[in-house]
Amino acid sequence: MVSPSETASTALSQVVRATAAAHEAADLLERASRFAQPLIESETLDTGENIWEHAQAVAHVLALIGGSKEMQAAAYLVYACPHLNKPEEVIGKAFGENLAQLAIQTNQLVHLQRLSRTAEATAQLSDNPKLQTENVRKMLLAFSRDLRVVMLRLASRLQTLRHYAATKLPVPAALARESLQVFAPLANRLGIWQIKWEMEDLSFRFLEPETYKDIARLLDEKRTEREAYMASLSQRLQSELSAQGIAAQVQGRPKHIYSIVKKMRGKDLPFERVFDVRALRVVVPQVPDCYQVLSWVHEHFTPIVEEFDDYIAKPKSNGYQSLHTVVRDADGRPIEIQIRTRDMHEHAENGVAAHWAYKEAGTKGYAGVSATSAYDAKIAVLRQLLAWERDLSGAVSDKALFDDRIYVLTPDAAIIELPQGATPVDFAYMLHTNLGHRCRGAKVDGAMVPLNTPLANGQTVEITAIKEGGPSRDWLNPELGYIVSHRSRAKVRSWFNAQISAEHIAKGREAVEKLLQREGRTSFKLEDLASQLGFKSADGLFEVVGKDEFSLRNIETLLNPPTSTPQADDIIAARANAKGASASRNNRSGVLVVGVDSLLTQLARCCKPAPPDAISGFVTRGKGVSIHRQDCSNFRELAARTPERVIDVRWGERIADDAFYPVDVAVEAVDRQGLLRDISEVFAKEKMNVIGVQTQSVKGMAWMTFTVELNDSAKLAKVLGSVKTIKGVRNARRR
Repeated sequence: MVSPSETASTALSQVVRATAAAHEAADLLERASRFAQPLIESETLDTGENIWEHAQAVAHVLALIGGSKEMQAAAYLVYACPHLNKPEEVIGKAFGENLAQLAIQTNQLVHLQRLSRTAEATAQLSDNPKLQTENVRKMLLAFSRDLRVVMLRLASRLQTLRHYAATKLPVPAALARESLQVFAPLANRLGIWQIKWEMEDLSFRFLEPETYKDIARLLDEKRTEREAYMASLSQRLQSELSAQGIAAQVQGRPKHIYSIVKKMRGKDLPFERVFDVRALRVVVPQVPDCYQVLSWVHEHFTPIVEEFDDYIAKPKSNGYQSLHTVVRDADGRPIEIQIRTRDMHEHAENGVAAHWAYKEAGTKGYAGVSATSAYDAKIAVLRQLLAWERDLSGAVSDKALFDDRIYVLTPDAAIIELPQGATPVDFAYMLHTNLGHRCRGAKVDGAMVPLNTPLANGQTVEITAIKEGGPSRDWLNPELGYIVSHRSRAKVRSWFNAQISAEHIAKGREAVEKLLQREGRTSFKLEDLASQLGFKSADGLFEVVGKDEFSLRNIETLLNPPTSTPQADDIIAARANAKGASASRNNRSGVLVVGVDSLLTQLARCCKPAPPDAISGFVTRGKGVSIHRQDCSNFRELAARTPERVIDVRWGERIADDAFYPVDVAVEAVDRQGLLRDISEVFAKEKMNVIGVQTQSVKGMAWMTFTVELNDSAKLAKVLGSVKTIKGVRNARRR
């Protein structure tokens, strides 16, 4: 049981602590003001506004919408950062690390957005201003992990617009457009109507001054008569509600020109049919009072049913709650009436300001905000930021917004979006594929850094490139960390694949040209030769020849066709007349030709079949039946051109124990000393005889072809698995 004296003592302690906290907060604001004043009072922004006066105005805006003293103090410290050699250290010692980080991050965002607007204004990005606006929005999101940064920027932008309105200086279109398309929707999503409406009206006034003046004139034409009528209606409504025991506050609602224009354009309405020109707001203590007021309004006026919205029962996605109704008076004039509780009104005006405590509460709770409610508040705020993102771009992933992207700048202030952890190499490939290939160095914020340095939000990156050249093989090594982006990695691989393809083409061209010289057919057009062999281009022929996937004998046969082919024709005729006949006897290759007896067979060198591979035969001109694997590209091309020469074959039921078949194994690996020895040892351990080796090394990568003898190709899978485990081997496969 707690005694009255203990209760009184506890209450007194709470009052003392609250008073001490208030004095400490006031002292913090005063100290920040005194700290920054000598540094910034004689400086001006690029807008022409005095920085000291701007900081004071920003702090005042924050105070009006419920911002803490800490946030108001940051309004001064943000602009002091550029004048300090080590701002994080200096501000951290004087005001704490938390406030130092807030000031530095906000200053960084101010700087980036200024550069972005400069770039657009100087036409560096005029070919796609929408993309640049999108990038500014994304950059703002990237800094929104600390919501206070966003709030400081909103207050600062509002003050900048007020400054232009007061001084009547020309307003940069980029700034006004950014305010209308980025900042005002953000204020709306966070529920800060005071900032949202004023920012919209000022931005619209600067972007479309004539339209703004036209609507303002229409509003002013009968302002006196309209205001007198609304004052009378307010007094009547308040008296009636008071008589019913409802302590309501009734007042006229401000007329926002931009919202009127949006309604006129969105619904294709003339000014006379815009319903909220005459508008009242009713604020009552409790939710039941809202519906009692609604009942009275609908009883004494004629409601327009389709214009009624119950945002109390079904709040807006940003938490906004209110009853909206439009009614007509006795003269048929439309009147919009909003009805809400005091708490709803506070949220509607200040929005997310009620949640700011989460950042200052930490895990222990602060100012009556428990750690649990602080966490819930943070989640609520992040949801609003995500909703704002979806409004503008359709994003659906929390992770993609807050954890997976960074935004950096080119030297001319274009904003580049990259994955988290991206490096200067990723940045170079994002700008241009060729720049990525030739990238050899990078500067980040003016300082040279290694190419595998992870980039961070807001940094300016400049690439140093050579005139000609290609990427390094090291870039593909994930352990070295040169590339994070899948897009960049694909471009590097594509470059190396193109180099390998070029080498195969060069090798194949040399082999084909030597054959033509030997045959005395140098006048034969290479494109015609490729076309007759079934290739789309000469390079296509050269590449398969260079990869040893297409035999030069096919070209010899094309160049020197026999005058007659009795053997081939006889084979085809014999096959046609031997339906149901038994297969030929097993010959040296161990292959049975179905339906024809005693035929010469040979194993194709292009694909080197071995039992138990699926095989097919092809009747050659003068050389019997050539046996191919059914997946052989050479066989498929021959069969497509002359399908009548394809013949059914199969392996004999019993293969001789001493029958061995040559098989090619292709290995791709990082070149190193002892690599050939290690791979050969695997074949020796598996008792496979290596009868041929071809190797080629290009820029640190080795391509090897081993020809091994075996009597069962099914055993090859185990050997390939062992080869793949060798250090540096990237791939091992049968050719």
